[in-house]
Formats: sequence, C-alpha cells, structure tokens
Amino acid sequence: MQDTVGFDLPDPDAAREKLVQIMRRVAEGFDPANDRHDYLAVVRDDARRVVYRAHLSLDIEAVGAP
Repeated sequence: MQDTVGFDLPDPDAAREKLVQIMRRVAEGFDPANDRHDYLAVVRDDARRVVYRAHLSLDIEAVGAP
C-alpha cells in the first residue's frame, strides 16, 4: 500500500519521530487473532530518496504442550 497523503516535515529528526509514532500506532492495532504481523514503512525526501526504513514484525508461535 502506498501513502498518497504524506507529511511535510522540517528535517530528518522530525521525520524519524513521525515514523516512530506511526509504527507505534500500527503495533497498538495488531489483531490478537492473528499470529503474524509484518509492516514496512519508508520515509523519502523531496527527491524521493529513501531517508529511513522501518520494519515492524510480530510472530506468535505456540510452544510445548497445549
């Protein structure tokens, strides 16, 4: 899925902070019924160069006796 809205942020530090906020919200919305979640977010500058990349993953696996 590609973001068509985007954000105009003043500097890389602000972009990193926004990225962390977004990924935190994604994690808070994990569906407990799903055992696997994978999300990737990319921050680009005005020239479309990648500035930051964040990967968020959760993998739940039953171990041992039921």
